[in-house]
Parts: sequence; C-alpha cells; structure tokens
Amino acid sequence: MSDCRVCAGPLTEFLDLGTQPNSDAFPRPDETDGEFFFRLAVGRCASCTMVQLMEEVPRERMFHRDYPYHSSGSSVMREHFENTARLLLATEATGPDPFVVEIGCNDGVMLATVGAAGVRHLGVDPSQGVADEARAKGVRVRTAFFEESTALGIAADDGRADVVYAANTLCHIPYLDSVFRGLDALLKPDGVFVFEDPYLGEIVERTSFDQIYDEHFYFFTARSVRNLARRHGFELVDVARLPVHGGEVRYTLARRGTRVPTPAVAELLAEEESRALADPATLERFAADVRRTREELVALLTELRGQGRRVVAYGATAKSATVANYCGIGPDLVSAVYDTTPAKQGRLTPGSHIPVHPSEAFGDPYPDYALLFAWNHAEEIMAKEREFRAGGGRWILYTPAVRVL
Repeated sequence: MSDCRVCAGPLTEFLDLGTQPNSDAFPRPDETDGEFFFRLAVGRCASCTMVQLMEEVPRERMFHRDYPYHSSGSSVMREHFENTARLLLATEATGPDPFVVEIGCNDGVMLATVGAAGVRHLGVDPSQGVADEARAKGVRVRTAFFEESTALGIAADDGRADVVYAANTLCHIPYLDSVFRGLDALLKPDGVFVFEDPYLGEIVERTSFDQIYDEHFYFFTARSVRNLARRHGFELVDVARLPVHGGEVRYTLARRGTRVPTPAVAELLAEEESRALADPATLERFAADVRRTREELVALLTELRGQGRRVVAYGATAKSATVANYCGIGPDLVSAVYDTTPAKQGRLTPGSHIPVHPSEAFGDPYPDYALLFAWNHAEEIMAKEREFRAGGGRWILYTPAVRVL
C-alpha cells in the first residue's frame, strides 16, 4: 500500500522485516507445504502520523475457528482483565441498566467478571473456538467481526451501550472507518470507547520489533489516536500507561464535546513531542536498532551452537514468528520451543518450523540456554521455572538488547 488506511495520506516505509508467515498458524509436521507468506513492512503516514503495516493480510487467515491465543492463559493477564472489568463497572457502567460490549472478547475473561456483577454484556469475536469457551463461562457472545453492520445489529437487539471495550484488538483491524461508524451507532450519547493496545513509544524504547506481526496492523500513539478519533467525531479524553504485554496504553474516547480531556492526555502528548516519537528520523533509528539486534542475536546463537550448547526457546508466541523468520532462526540454532498452549504442542512454529513441546517437558532435561520469546511474561515464567536457573541454565533475552542472564 502507498496510502494511509486512516486518512489516505502518503505512507513512507521505514522497516522491512522480510517474508513472514501467519504468526498464529502452527502447522503440523506434514502440513508445511501450504503455508501462507507475506511481506512484513512498516510505514508512517506523513499526514496523520499513524504507523501501520504496508501490506494487509486477509482477516479470515488470522481469526478463525482454530485461533490458538487465549487471553486467560496467563495469571497476570487474568488479573489484569478482572481488574479492568471492575474499573469499568465502577466508573463507566453506572446507570440503572448498564450495557457493556467487548470487541474481541476472546475466551471471555473480562466479561465473565462483568456478568458475575449482574451487568448486561455482549462479546463480539470472530473465532468460534474461543467464543465457545467464553460461552462456557456464562458470557454472551456474538460470533462475528466487529464492523458497522455488526454494531447496528447489536443496537437493534440489545440497545445502545454505555461502554465498548477492546483489548489488543483495535490494532488488528485495518478498516477503522467502519469500526467508528459502528461505535457511533452503538454507543449512547455519553458512552465511551475504551481500548488498550501496544504502544509505539514502548516498542521504539525497547526495540521490541517482535510486536510487529500480521495481526498488529496499527501501532498507536496518543497523537495518532487523537487524530483518528477527531476524524470520526470523537475525542481522546483519557490515557493510562499499562505494564502488560511489554507496555501498552489504555485510551478512552468520547464524542466530541461530551467530556473534558484529563491532564494525562496533554502529558502524554507532550512526552511524545519531546521524544520526537512521530518523526521519521526516530523511526529510522529504531529500524537500525532492529537490524543490530538481529546481527547480535544470530551471532550469539551461532556461537553457542559452535560450543555444542543445547539452546531451546520458551513461549511459542505470535510475535516469536517475527523474530525467528526475520533472523533466520530454525531448528539448527534453537532445537525446540516449549509452550503451555495445547493447540500449539506437537506442531511447528510458523515459517521457521521449530518443534513445539509442552512446557511440562522443559526440564526433561533442562537445556543450557533458553531464548525467552515470551519476554513480556518474563517475571511469571522465571518464577515458574526457577529450577532451570538454579541448575545453571541461562535465559537469553533480545529486548531491549541481546543479553544472557
């Protein structure tokens, strides 16, 4: 693409991460011939500053019945979403008959808390498997992609919503014009749209280029979100920095003129200005840092292989597809990946074809080194696998820099 999907302004590419597979498509050992690949590159809009992918992957290839990610798979994330639900119930869903809608509800971990409080709710998710898990928790779910027609149907069936919430979902949706028309149709006049997604400022700061993969189409800043909101009659009225998933921001949007933005909005905008976060030069430096990380990580793994060390990886994450394929890391450098997700076990990592084993087998026997793909859950994983380090095992991390613990 050469035009911005938000405002049709000109896009300038600043980072090419090469040919990549669907990040969550873990093939069986006998299914590798049919893999889908695309060019993963990132650009910046000169008009609205939105950072976005240069090529769009069809949504049906990513979000389908067998989508393997589960929001409740981490105890840290379960607690985060339960606390988020309580926050929304205390601050936004406070009317006589409040209604909360979640875009991309996944396995229902957030809405289960809303439902337990007796509050009307509805989740919208296109992936049948996780939607069924949400229903098993007592969560109402509509299996669909969220767009204008979906929102109109919800409003007709259930009335308008006090809160529409989305976590790690809005950045997945290229067609934001339809989403915002849907929000306008679904939200009450004083309703709010609250969403949280990976923050470009953290990605640049941490050189966490693995946050860039097929599912993450947009990379938000307060400035680009404000520009986006204003194009559709909304205003950015609050922001909050979040520690989850390697650093996110929770944005709150309301119809223009209905709320006064909090001081936090001006503070984050000023911080982005002082960091020149949206400037092309900043993004070019980030791209150079990414290339240096690749060189250093491959050099380290090659050196360990030469020493006869056994190196594995921990966490068959979606973002690890970017690292493995961009850096050319396959079974010759990393012999296996250990993961807690049953749907990924016994399969191969996308594109790089590293065997995925259950995390319970990580210590049978322990490797010499473990490359931590799931670095955003480092504290939780290292606490769980403390015997690995106690026995002399060493973790390899690559963000914000390549290093061995």
